[in-house]
Amino acid sequence: MKPERFPILEFDPARKAVIEPSEQIGPRDVPERCVPCFFQDVIAGLIESGTAREVACMKSEMGRHPLYEIEAKGQRVAVYQPGITAAFAAAMLDEVIAYGCDRFIACGSAGVLDREIAVGHVIVPVSAVRDEGASYHYAEASREIEPHPDAVAAIERVLGEHGVAYTAGKTWTTDGFYRETPGKVALRRSEGCIAVEMEAAAFFAVARFRGVKFAQMLYGGDDVSGDDWDSRRWNGHGSVRENLFWLAAEAATLL
Repeated sequence: MKPERFPILEFDPARKAVIEPSEQIGPRDVPERCVPCFFQDVIAGLIESGTAREVACMKSEMGRHPLYEIEAKGQRVAVYQPGITAAFAAAMLDEVIAYGCDRFIACGSAGVLDREIAVGHVIVPVSAVRDEGASYHYAEASREIEPHPDAVAAIERVLGEHGVAYTAGKTWTTDGFYRETPGKVALRRSEGCIAVEMEAAAFFAVARFRGVKFAQMLYGGDDVSGDDWDSRRWNGHGSVRENLFWLAAEAATLL
């Protein structure tokens, strides 16, 4: 390899790394379909109700990160909390793929760059601006990266069948949520971003590199479109979060 002006541009397409997930984590009897779910409250509810059972477990310095199994539409579906920020979410996804999951519909929330997008309104990312670091280790540098079209189609089919209104659009993935400045927000809005979150670009890059299908559903949360932040009590909508989870699980069964 030759050095670039900026290290983040030094993508190496080599298929094998020094620490390779498939060599460290053997395949397990896990569902092929999987929902990375950011809503720990929803996962806790699945566990407490006996709906979810643990089938595998990842570990980090923060402790255990279980992979659960549920049933949706008569099919086995895996569920796990992917962690926050692109770097951690990318590593977790890589490990879950090594276990044997290969079709993913994630569900989470996002800040909105347009205050007309109501709290709870469903957003389907069709592209993510790569303003984070993890994706550059899985895909050659580009301004944006896309989810798998089959996974997006599965989401749109389920939303349509249930009559759920949604907006398909571009999201902005960033590592620094305390550095979402008015200037950056204006720039992202000018290139068509309607939401901001911290993982989508990394998810899409890992999935593309590993040859698996991945797309994501978000719901409109806090508003960062103005000079002052409006939380809009974005994480206090339990029914919205639970409903989105089950829509994601149903979409996963279509893959």
